[in-house]
Amino acid sequence: MDKIAVISDIHGNLPALEAVLEDIAARGVETIYCLGDLIGKGPSGDAAIDLVRRHCKAVIRGNWDDFVPRESDPESEVVRWHQSVIGEERMDYLRSLPFMIEFVLSGKRVRLFHASPRSVYERIQPWDPDERRLTMFEPSPHCTEPVTADIVGYGDIHNAYVQHLAGRTLFNAGSVGNPLDLPAASYALLEGELGGEAPAPWSIQLLRVPYDVERAIREAKAAGMPEFAEYERELRTARYRRLDG
Repeated sequence: MDKIAVISDIHGNLPALEAVLEDIAARGVETIYCLGDLIGKGPSGDAAIDLVRRHCKAVIRGNWDDFVPRESDPESEVVRWHQSVIGEERMDYLRSLPFMIEFVLSGKRVRLFHASPRSVYERIQPWDPDERRLTMFEPSPHCTEPVTADIVGYGDIHNAYVQHLAGRTLFNAGSVGNPLDLPAASYALLEGELGGEAPAPWSIQLLRVPYDVERAIREAKAAGMPEFAEYERELRTARYRRLDG
């Protein structure tokens, strides 16, 4: 069976990315797809971009990858800081990223995107109504063919899960660098017959990888990045900063 690792939401956390890539290699997985948000929040967006470019077969854009290279507001301290870290060449790379990855696995049509088939900014949670989650399987103008997907994977919400809805499968790969469910890096592993049109066995596994959180916090502090306290709290507690206070 073919193996595909699906990673997402690295957010400039180099220790977490290195740990996940090491785990993927140890499992003999050669194909890695990245669902975006390489940058933002954490301090090492430049190194994260470079590693993803080196190791991933396909990369799509997330919301941070979309708005940071386009933002020109001189009052936006956070955006300006991350722009200064990644530099113009890497911002050009982020601007070039496609919206979606599509392929067939064991006779199932698979779509991978950052947040929804319609937008990198549309947030879909596992507790949303069935009607809303079922729209994740619907085609959009970003799709190569106007057909309903059988398996859909995404990132964005930093909360890993697998659900079965109306005979279809929806999964979230979680976050490598900024998990908000458990304080450990997350990614998904798909197995099946890649490109196989005939029905065949397939699986989705969610994996958690411990990493050196204290190193990640030290690197963020040393970099002098904005919103350090909020980032530190998220890494330690896996609790979204907007839920505090």
